[in-house]
Amino acid sequence: MDQLSAKAGNKRRIWVAGHRGMVGSAIMRRLVGEDAEILTVDRRDVDLREQDAVRQWVARAKPDVIILAAAKVGGILANDSYPADFLFDNLVIETNVIQAAHLADVEQLVFLGSSCIYPKFAPQPIKEDALLTGPLEPTNEWYAVAKIAGIKLCQAYRRQYGRRYISIMPCNLYGLNDNFDLSTSHVLPALIRKFHAAKATGKTEVVVWGTGTPMREFLYVDDLADAVVFLMDRYDGSEPINCGAGSDVSIRQLAETVGRVTGFEGKLVFDTSKPDGTPRKLMDSSRLAALGWRPKIGLEEGIREVYRWFAQTQISESATT
Repeated sequence: MDQLSAKAGNKRRIWVAGHRGMVGSAIMRRLVGEDAEILTVDRRDVDLREQDAVRQWVARAKPDVIILAAAKVGGILANDSYPADFLFDNLVIETNVIQAAHLADVEQLVFLGSSCIYPKFAPQPIKEDALLTGPLEPTNEWYAVAKIAGIKLCQAYRRQYGRRYISIMPCNLYGLNDNFDLSTSHVLPALIRKFHAAKATGKTEVVVWGTGTPMREFLYVDDLADAVVFLMDRYDGSEPINCGAGSDVSIRQLAETVGRVTGFEGKLVFDTSKPDGTPRKLMDSSRLAALGWRPKIGLEEGIREVYRWFAQTQISESATT
């Protein structure tokens, strides 16, 4: 149900769109300590793909700030298998919310994009000005095109109407409430599930997609949530701003780390018939660092935290079935 309350004093009313997802739930945790009223709405009450429903709800809720964390997300297989869904759903969600914000005179909006907006062969580390300088990675271009449109829409409303709409580009994210479904998940939660299952069933090997050589940057989602709140109060530029961990690892190194965390002692097998995706994707987050923000949670520490949560969730689910 809606969580709307009367405005008390000068507290900001902040709507977290997509509050049940991995990113949205992390932002909700981070906002607990803020002097603000947090607004949410369940997708059963307002489908963000329905324009009229979104407009009416935003007009009624009257948020001061919108954090747009709602999106259809998935890994290489999901993006490649459902291109129309990834393009359409993300386009309509962001256009509906951003337009509704403007019509309701919401001055401040934070749009969350993705590092996949940058060209496949962008110079590393990737600066914000690499946007639209080359072809995208084909396996996730549909999602990327939608996110690029969201950035441009924020810029357009800023330019035409003076709205304070900003865009933040995170690197690969992981954390609590991630998607661990092997058919739709990203690489890190997929590896956690694979290694956990292999250890539980006594398997001696785990198959990893691709060659293991691509380099990826991973940020714990609670660090992103902290950056979102930080930038909400300290950044008001038209250009997107990168938010990354500052270092990357190969998929092989990532798999070895997950294996160590989960206690799996078998061997890794790389299925080279599966796509690698972009060879390397490291963000240049120097603009964010110059504002005074740094991530706090290291990769292995974060993976251990997620694995504890995942393992406990599996135990809880088993107990109820």
